[in-house]
Amino acid sequence: MKFTLVLKSVLVGIPIGITFFDTVGYVARVEGISMQPSLNPNSSITDYVLLNRWCIRSFDISRGDIISLVSPKDPDQTIIKRVVGVEGDIISTISYKRPFIRVPEGHIWVEGDHTGHSMDSNSFGPVALGLVTAKAQCIVWPPSRWQSIKSEILEGRKPVNMK
Repeated sequence: MKFTLVLKSVLVGIPIGITFFDTVGYVARVEGISMQPSLNPNSSITDYVLLNRWCIRSFDISRGDIISLVSPKDPDQTIIKRVVGVEGDIISTISYKRPFIRVPEGHIWVEGDHTGHSMDSNSFGPVALGLVTAKAQCIVWPPSRWQSIKSEILEGRKPVNMK
C-alpha cells in the first residue's frame, strides 16, 4: 500500500516538476569569468542565479538584460550573456569581422561583461531570439551575494544609434 502511494506521487510529481522548470524557471550555476564583475566577481565565488523562463515567452528582452541562451557555436552548451543590442541597433563591435553591425530583425547582440574574456557576439555575430532560454532575475547563492540582477549596459557598450 505504501509503495503504491509513493509510486503514484512520483508519477504525478515528475511531470508537474518538469512542466514547472520548463515553463516558469530554475536555478543554474554560472561558470567561468566572462560575466565578471556582475557574476562570479572573483575566482573564489561561484554564483547561482534564478533563470526566469516565463518572461521570455513573449520575447520580452531588453538592452542590459542578462540572459541564458543556447550557444550558436555549440548547441549542447548553454551560455549566459548581457544583451547589448536589439534589432535595429547599430553596434560598435570588438574584434568582430566588421567594425559596425546593424542587429537584424529577430536577433540580439550579446556580450560578456569581462571584455576580451568572453565567447559572445563578437565571436559568432548576432544571435537569433529563438536561442534565448531564460532571463537572469537574481543571484540566489551564495547568501552574501543575494541580490536582484540589474538591467544595465556597461559604459562604452551602448549602441551607436542610441541617444
